[in-house]
Amino acid sequence: MQKKVIEFNQVQRAKQMPEFNAGDVVKVHRKIKEGDKERIQIFEGLVIAVKGGQSSSPTITVRKVSNGVGVDLIIPVYSPNSEKVEQVKTAKVRRAKLYYLRGLTAKKSRMKYTDVASIVPEEGVAEVPAAEEAVAAEDEPATVAAEEVKAEEKEEVKTEKAE
Repeated sequence: MQKKVIEFNQVQRAKQMPEFNAGDVVKVHRKIKEGDKERIQIFEGLVIAVKGGQSSSPTITVRKVSNGVGVDLIIPVYSPNSEKVEQVKTAKVRRAKLYYLRGLTAKKSRMKYTDVASIVPEEGVAEVPAAEEAVAAEDEPATVAAEEVKAEEKEEVKTEKAE
């Protein structure tokens, strides 16, 4: 029975979504139907809770303050109505659930964020290390020359002290 449940959960996870933790700032692209029309609306906010991590329908609770009013949105990650969820920033937090942020002002709830783009390499970055090696090879003579200059300065200082 357990094997069937695991297989069902894996089938339900058709889309690949990044891992979310509390403290991440995410952009949720949701499909909104208005009459016959369908459009994509972006909801950007802070992930304050992640629930059901290994189930077939994990949810994230995203919070933002809009015009002075706090708005919480519970989003099923693998729902067909959520087009995509992209991570913007991440913060180091010490709790798994950040419900206490609901009672704080924006100024008191500040966190130290790191930009996700600097952490996660994008597609086509595989060529960059080769370019960095080339730049490093060009910089080696400059660093050797800088070390020689420092050594010469030290010798000059020693000779001045000896005189």
